[in-house]
Amino acid sequence: MRGFLIRWGITALALLTVTHIFDDIRANSTQAILVAALLLGIVNAFIRPVILIVTLPINFLTLGLFTFFINGILLLIVAKLVAGFSIAGFWTGVFGALMVSLISIALSALIGKERV
Repeated sequence: MRGFLIRWGITALALLTVTHIFDDIRANSTQAILVAALLLGIVNAFIRPVILIVTLPINFLTLGLFTFFINGILLLIVAKLVAGFSIAGFWTGVFGALMVSLISIALSALIGKERV
């Protein structure tokens, strides 16, 4: 349970940071960021693996670069589902998802594997 809460906090902090980096990604409240982080975790845990398997041939042909588009689309889906969290366009979603991933990796590395 503790690891789940830490990962949720890391994702929420990454989303908060991304809202400050990109003008076209907005969150009206901390609650919207927390809900978006929770939903993004659920989507990444259950829907993303299925999509990656279905798009495996495209991913193989693009040497994995198609995964960036999948991540952006999933972030856009989360933005559509969460009131108070919005993303202006597709490319903003793709670059926003890339930044969320990089920030999450950096924060997870700072915390260390034994604490997560």
